[in-house]
Amino acid sequence: MSEYTLKHGVLVTAGQEPQRGDMGVAGDKLTVAGGVAIDLRGNSFVYPALINTHDHMRGNYLPRVGPKPGSFYLTWLPWDNDLKASDTFTERSHLSPEEIYVLSAYKNLCSGVCTVNDHFPHAFNRDILPTLPIRAILDYGLAHEASSYDLKWGDGIEIEYQRAVKNNWPFITHLAEGFDQESMAGVQNLERLGVLDKHCLLIHCIGFSDEDIQRVAKAGASVSWCAASNMFMFNVTCKIRKFLQAGINVTIGTDSTHTGSYNLFAEMHYARDLYRQLYGEELPARTLFEMVTINAARAFWMQDRIGTLEQGKLADMLVLKGRKDDPYENLAAASMEDIELLTLEGKPLYGELRFLDILGGTLPAGYNRISVAGRPMFVIGDPAALYSMVRKKLGFKKVLDFLPFEPEAL
Repeated sequence: MSEYTLKHGVLVTAGQEPQRGDMGVAGDKLTVAGGVAIDLRGNSFVYPALINTHDHMRGNYLPRVGPKPGSFYLTWLPWDNDLKASDTFTERSHLSPEEIYVLSAYKNLCSGVCTVNDHFPHAFNRDILPTLPIRAILDYGLAHEASSYDLKWGDGIEIEYQRAVKNNWPFITHLAEGFDQESMAGVQNLERLGVLDKHCLLIHCIGFSDEDIQRVAKAGASVSWCAASNMFMFNVTCKIRKFLQAGINVTIGTDSTHTGSYNLFAEMHYARDLYRQLYGEELPARTLFEMVTINAARAFWMQDRIGTLEQGKLADMLVLKGRKDDPYENLAAASMEDIELLTLEGKPLYGELRFLDILGGTLPAGYNRISVAGRPMFVIGDPAALYSMVRKKLGFKKVLDFLPFEPEAL
């Protein structure tokens, strides 16, 4: 069992004021200080690793595909048709689903994310997700959407919901992703089926009425806010301020890069800028922090294991450079170049070479080096080789903005 301590960092967790201190790890859990010591010298902020509540990991590729200039979609279905007719989709088809999934894992890893939901049914992803370097959850019930034209993923809304309740999992579905009559009846459809409650994690919700917001708040359901994807496809997002005022447990999702931000850092920046444009006021950085940590853990029904820095919880940690004095503002402004260390259940996934002592002082098998903004970094797996392979398959120097490094030249 490995033991180490991050000393003299600024510890940032929900329910407590940030404070300078030490964070210990024993095996896969957070604990008191012990073992190998890494001195952060008071210059780094230690956060719970981030959580992305909505991604389509089979669909992380660039460039985006969206509506014709000057127009927007009424529902998601015309977008799906446009995607499948696009050059982006044709190009993406040169890569295997497994390769796309690994790229998606590094999209998340390189933005401080350890935990993500892949919004596809288990028949598509159950064999792939356990092989990824991050935690892509398998414990969820799923429906594509609560309407007559959903894609019929899983075993049906009621069965998937009942399975989620039985196992204390989230039941996850797109809801009100559009403005036709079907989309805007999503909340009523869930109520009619008797499946609207605290197990629900509802994605998008842009077509909610004020009454829908109150129903969802009363039910105790969570919402995944995907601001960039919403605005790109529909030129509108959910009534986010009313959601927050109603006390809904709001989280943040990137959606796939086909429509959304290229990673969670970019999504956080976009969401905050959009909130300012919509309401003429700031979305508090502390609220944003909670959306991507403890709120997301609650939405996944994993708050007993992840989402905060508490002894006994899994040692999922993100260490960022301290570029701003306020730790919440520091996270809200962070970029891929600011990551110093990311751990999953105590295991370093990605970090500066000064953290190699945690791994025994040298680069172990299964890790490789990359350069990010001029800094030598270690990373689990070999994303540079994957990136090079993508370019060789395509025959040109493809750029994927969610990978913050260059592989070897073709």
